[in-house]
Amino acid sequence: MRRPTLEAVAARAGVSRATVSRVVNGRTTVDPEIRDAVLRAVDELGYVPNSAARSLVTQRTDSIALVVSEPPTRVFSDDPLFSLVVRTAGSELEKAGKQVVLMLASSTPAQERVERYVAGGHVDGVMFVSMHGGDALPAAIMRLGVPVVSYGRPAVAVDLPHADNDNRGGAAQAVRHLRATGRRRIATIAGPGDMIGGQDRLAGYRDALEGGPELVAEGDFTRASGADAMERLLAADPGLDAVFAANDLMAIGALRALRRAGRRVPDDVAVVGFDDIEAARFTEPPLTTVRHPVVEQATAMVRLLLTPPRERGADRVVLPTELVVRDSG
Repeated sequence: MRRPTLEAVAARAGVSRATVSRVVNGRTTVDPEIRDAVLRAVDELGYVPNSAARSLVTQRTDSIALVVSEPPTRVFSDDPLFSLVVRTAGSELEKAGKQVVLMLASSTPAQERVERYVAGGHVDGVMFVSMHGGDALPAAIMRLGVPVVSYGRPAVAVDLPHADNDNRGGAAQAVRHLRATGRRRIATIAGPGDMIGGQDRLAGYRDALEGGPELVAEGDFTRASGADAMERLLAADPGLDAVFAANDLMAIGALRALRRAGRRVPDDVAVVGFDDIEAARFTEPPLTTVRHPVVEQATAMVRLLLTPPRERGADRVVLPTELVVRDSG
């Protein structure tokens, strides 16, 4: 069967082609009775608007790119936060009549493909997630004049709207909690130094120590790196009695390393993570952690992108974190 045309809808509704076009493109200047007649004709004929043709008229694609600067193995396997950000952003965009286009940009060729895709007019805006300090893509996209927003404070020297959480304050709260429970030799497994989350959570750890001795090992936000960092920390200071890990995955890796080293948690070494992923409740023992408001942050990111700059009030949103005390520390 041939696909119903705009002309066929117009004939069925008894109106002009231009009137049908205004209705299907969401214009509000059409008389309600005429609009209802057009919509009935659309439903009866099964008419589906030609999105390519419509975008030429409206200059909109109703698509938003979600660009993640991480490899596929991390996005789709290791870290549950990515899937939660994608689901939340997709749901919020769907409510606004838009769709999300997921694009991975962990290499220079991938970043160049993203830039060409955006420059080609295929999306109405770009949301960046998990940016690293050497990432040149945000500045390149901003030069294209496309609306841009970031999940988290950008790690690069560009001024773009962003939704963040209180990484520094949350980390400081975690370490102060450990000190309040009598821990004195507190180490940290820091995140990557080229990422804002890693930088801010390390700064919060140092804030809470108030000039006390530091013991730092860097990881890359994966379980394996957490286990490796914990082994290095134990070798550097066998008497340490607590560790703050900059995310829950590294904390889970640390729990494994401590168990293999014969250290009891929390009796010998207390462990606190950051994020409050679902798995934190099911570790042995259950993980004390800092809740990172992922859903709220992703929602705020989408709203920043969809709100015209003159109506935003502010280009930056920083959400509070919350310490969730369980049995590990």
